[in-house]
Amino acid sequence: MNSRILLIEDDARLAAMVTDYLGAAGMHVEHAGSGEAGLDRLAREACDAVVLDLMLPGVDGLEVCKRLRALPNDKADIPVLMLTARGDAADRVVGLELGADDYLPKPFEPRELLARLRAILRRGRSRNHDVLRFGRLEIDRGARELRLEGETRAITSYQFALLMLLAENAGRVLTREQLMDQVKGETLEAFDRSIDVHVSRIRQAIEDDPKHPRRIITVRGAGYVFAKLQD
Repeated sequence: MNSRILLIEDDARLAAMVTDYLGAAGMHVEHAGSGEAGLDRLAREACDAVVLDLMLPGVDGLEVCKRLRALPNDKADIPVLMLTARGDAADRVVGLELGADDYLPKPFEPRELLARLRAILRRGRSRNHDVLRFGRLEIDRGARELRLEGETRAITSYQFALLMLLAENAGRVLTREQLMDQVKGETLEAFDRSIDVHVSRIRQAIEDDPKHPRRIITVRGAGYVFAKLQD
């Protein structure tokens, strides 16, 4: 089945180029020219991923992402690839904090957009029915669900993949480079702290006290380790 992509982009020429390129790669692309139009389409129709421009008139990309993550049912988990025209790391961090799975600065190569889209789609569709249990914490691979004391905790598909990688290597220190390479499949960018942002969001979901984490431990100068023994 062809992947269904919603492109929310106000630049008509760029939207046409992206639509044609992704269409030639076997994806079905729907285009919304504003944040309002994109949210309306998301409320009415299903899609497999969203490509979202940050700099939209009216309701901007950050607000769209925030509202998307508040939608009911499975729609809140739709992978989001955010496009930003600015190189400011603060924009990327805010986007990740609001629930974007990945970002791509403009201008970009269409083939990189395609590669990143395929990566987040693979993460969203992977299924394994094993459930990892660490004390009160359960990580359900098949349902792609995270539960603490039986209560579902919401994280993005990227963060779920990151948590899975840490949990499958419980007790082993993983560097930021290893996490980025294995989850995203690319080299960590210089000064890019996106992994730290994602880990912070995961901690908000699974830690009793995120400021003093006991499940995902920071190893200074090395990376992160997922605790084998948890209460």
